[in-house]
Amino acid sequence: MWGNNDESMRLPQRRSQMMVTHGPESDHLTEESVKRLERTLYELQHIERPKIVVDLAHAITLGDFSENAEYQDAKARLSRIDGRIFGMQQRIKNAIVIKANTTDGIIALGSTVNIIINGKQKTYRILGPQEADPIKGRISHLSPLGSALMGKHVGDIVEYKTPDQLPGQVEIISVE
Repeated sequence: MWGNNDESMRLPQRRSQMMVTHGPESDHLTEESVKRLERTLYELQHIERPKIVVDLAHAITLGDFSENAEYQDAKARLSRIDGRIFGMQQRIKNAIVIKANTTDGIIALGSTVNIIINGKQKTYRILGPQEADPIKGRISHLSPLGSALMGKHVGDIVEYKTPDQLPGQVEIISVE
């Protein structure tokens, strides 16, 4: 009964801690994204949070916390911003910066590839899932097309499954 039961020994976690994704596939970010996260984190810590702390201090002076809507609102905003700060700190701490190795011509994380797909030339940058945006030409290395392209070379014809699970085929024109 009092043995090594991991379930009974687990510490409680905040919701923001539970929402942090773990694993190497979620931690790949470009250097630009890490810098953008760092700038946002700085603004949250040094500009936004202090404003909320001032609002909370003012609300405390109004008395009776149970019926003080201004206090409840400031307390909730402080909790939300602390959750965002924690999440960003974790993402930055766990970030694996993507650096493309273009010298060997092999498609890898960070590579920009020019392909012919459905008779049209398209350019995609292969990134981690958090930065993927196919409309902007950024696909995840975990997507069907991205994973099929990984490790391939210029001139290769690559088969993959479309989102509809139909067979698709692309030709690699160049890798940058």
